[in-house]
Amino acid sequence: MLNLFAHPKHIFFVLFVCFIAFSVWIYTIPLFSPSQYSEKELHLVAEGRLVWQKYNCHTCHQLYGLGGYLGPDLTNVYSRSGNNEHYIRGIVKSGVKQMPAFEISEDEMKVLLLFLKNVDQSGTSNPQDYQPEILGTFSLEKK
Repeated sequence: MLNLFAHPKHIFFVLFVCFIAFSVWIYTIPLFSPSQYSEKELHLVAEGRLVWQKYNCHTCHQLYGLGGYLGPDLTNVYSRSGNNEHYIRGIVKSGVKQMPAFEISEDEMKVLLLFLKNVDQSGTSNPQDYQPEILGTFSLEKK
């Protein structure tokens, strides 16, 4: 009887086919999953991410526990503030403590708020729930 895994070339071929199939599957998920945003809104969310990067918000703030540690994690700031866009606007425009006041245009503010709303809806993050492992990965601390 012929064993498929007897030769290293067969093992490589099987693993390569599995890798290709998995890659195609991963990259096609967004194409077939329903989105709550229209194409135009998705473009605006992407513009909001560019505003986030333009003003270097990631140097002080975190999203999903990744980023700077000077300011709070903003993953769920939209729901934490009671969906109050005026509160977020006020913080960004006037600044607080170490955060400077930003001279941000109204268009930039709108797309930044849409970006933060999208991030808020996509998940939650509490960095204190995760513990670093010795190999540089993180594990969720069970409570």
